[in-house]
Amino acid sequence: MAPRPDMGRRLPLLRHWRDWQSLAYLVALPALAAWQWFHGFDVLLYGLMLFLTLGVGVIHHNHVHLRMWRSRRLNRLTDFWITLLQGHPTFVFWPAHVANHHRHRHGPKDVARTYRFGGDTNHLWGYLLHPFQAVWVLMPLFFAWLGRLRRHRRGAWRYCMAQYAVWLASWAVLLAIDWRKALLFVIVPQLHGLHWLLATNYLQHAHADGRKPVRKEAPGASRDTAGSRLNYARNFEGLVNPLLFNIGLHTAHHENPHAHWSELTRLHRAHYRAQVDPVLNEGGLVPYMVRVFVLGAVWPRFRSRPLMPRDSSTH
Repeated sequence: MAPRPDMGRRLPLLRHWRDWQSLAYLVALPALAAWQWFHGFDVLLYGLMLFLTLGVGVIHHNHVHLRMWRSRRLNRLTDFWITLLQGHPTFVFWPAHVANHHRHRHGPKDVARTYRFGGDTNHLWGYLLHPFQAVWVLMPLFFAWLGRLRRHRRGAWRYCMAQYAVWLASWAVLLAIDWRKALLFVIVPQLHGLHWLLATNYLQHAHADGRKPVRKEAPGASRDTAGSRLNYARNFEGLVNPLLFNIGLHTAHHENPHAHWSELTRLHRAHYRAQVDPVLNEGGLVPYMVRVFVLGAVWPRFRSRPLMPRDSSTH
């Protein structure tokens, strides 16, 4: 019997085949936690698990911008699965990231802009503090978002509350079974992933230019990179990208937020790499952090330079 023409659209399959990598991470993280829960701590497996918490944060980010499945049910199940793995509800990306960060792009109205906290800095202390500072200013956005949903979209509000319930119930059950193992193999890795998720904003935007609201310009348009309106983000071109779903190619993502992550390499090279200030195109993430945060603490020549005038960084 020949398949019906619309059968392919009905199948609850992945939108893009490259998301098998995403699924592998989503399965590997709890598998490593479970293995160590029953067989004991292993330093190599634990290190791999901590790395995977970074990957799950990026998967969450990507799943918000472009839903992973064609099936609404599978997308919702993925929301709950990511909630369990990350230790916080997936809905928070909508008010904090989409409605705030992508809308204002590190500009004066971006509530978690890096230069809001103590000026336009880019050093180790600022990097370590930024997640805590960001949580402080983002929490009111979450509460306001939930309040609007409760008044106007009760179904969506109940969905968000269900994510809270699933997350807190998972902690309660695991802590009741064995609180030491729950802390070591579940909660600490979740907090590690959350810290990196928030700290990434500092890595990608500290000392970038957030002076003006950025309008989208046609790809390929020629411009002076020193005055480019795309200088609001830093790009990393090293191994962070194949391992963490092209999260380093931040300008291309901001300009094409609904593009699948696998397309960002082409977009970055073809349209954006040459249009931003060269100092915003970095190689590897780790060499950058060593140079700026460690060596730069001793030798000024290794520090990054701000792209904003001093008076602009106080807004």
